[in-house]
Amino acid sequence: MNDQRVPSIDALRPILKRSREVVLLAALTGVVTGYVVAVFDWLVVDQFFDRVLSMPLWAQAIMPIIGLIIAAFARFVIGSGASPATADEYLHAFHETGYRLTGRVAISRGIAALATLGTGGAMGLEGPSIYFGSASGSVLQRRLPRVFKGSDHRTLLVAGAAAGVAAIFKTPATGAVFALEVPYRDDLARRMLLPALVASASGYLAFASVHGVSPLIRVAGSPDFVFRDLAGAVLVGLVAGIGAKLFAWLILKAKKWADRPITMRLAVAAPTIVAMFVLGRILTGESLMLGSGYAVVQWSGEGGHAEWLLLAILVARSVTTASVLAGAGTGGLFIPLVVNGALLGRVIGDLVNTPDPGLFTVV
Repeated sequence: MNDQRVPSIDALRPILKRSREVVLLAALTGVVTGYVVAVFDWLVVDQFFDRVLSMPLWAQAIMPIIGLIIAAFARFVIGSGASPATADEYLHAFHETGYRLTGRVAISRGIAALATLGTGGAMGLEGPSIYFGSASGSVLQRRLPRVFKGSDHRTLLVAGAAAGVAAIFKTPATGAVFALEVPYRDDLARRMLLPALVASASGYLAFASVHGVSPLIRVAGSPDFVFRDLAGAVLVGLVAGIGAKLFAWLILKAKKWADRPITMRLAVAAPTIVAMFVLGRILTGESLMLGSGYAVVQWSGEGGHAEWLLLAILVARSVTTASVLAGAGTGGLFIPLVVNGALLGRVIGDLVNTPDPGLFTVV
């Protein structure tokens, strides 16, 4: 006979209470992350980068270099020589037992990210956003060990990362999926899905309460489906895959160079950044080599640009991003990759002569 007993309600009550507290703390992590990311976005875009764009061209060209110097100083003085990594730190903290995301280092990386991105460094805000969220969650969970007795020690780490993605991209579902899937653990979703979803939703709502719900990239129209669109989409996938491999190779080389002394880093990064800025101004008359790249996507969607010009901007943006990274800039790499994909999609849309080339910008 099976003499195992069904747990009584009294025995389950503490577990249920802790589960409720974990979900509430996941929501708190999401709210904190959402507001931190909102302030960070406001500082980078409204208070710094917009002012950089109003400067004389010679000043615009050198501002990213000044940002790299400030970033290095912040990480060295405040962060005791912390690396420029952001999203990678989430993965380290997830996979390495005992690896801690501390408040002091988080502050140093936050200042470094503000300096890099606020001065026009061609990287994304998503990396720091993921880092802010995961660091906030990690610190909070370490301070409340009683609540998380019997729970995974990475619960709020994952919830915070989900909230960071949900906030900066204004997509709650994407935040949860990212935080659960990126660590490559099949058993993760079952145990952390609810905290990740709650944190994503609360992070998005907090961010939206400050910046609204308008989309990052506006897409309009409802084109009819034609066969060449399907063929073009296949071509986009194939070429984008090859392009992503090349971009990853370039980024890997840049990361290795970022480990060198600052004088060596800047000796390579500074002239390349200036050269790409000048090239972009000559080709387009705009400062498309500065910033995360949303302006580049909007520019490509205007139409009337030759395919060679779109490809030239794609290459120049890739080189600029790699140069900022080689200079030990602190920022994300996902948005630059999205920008490259949008440019490539526009080129292929024009080549297949689709009725709506902008469709492939999204694809």
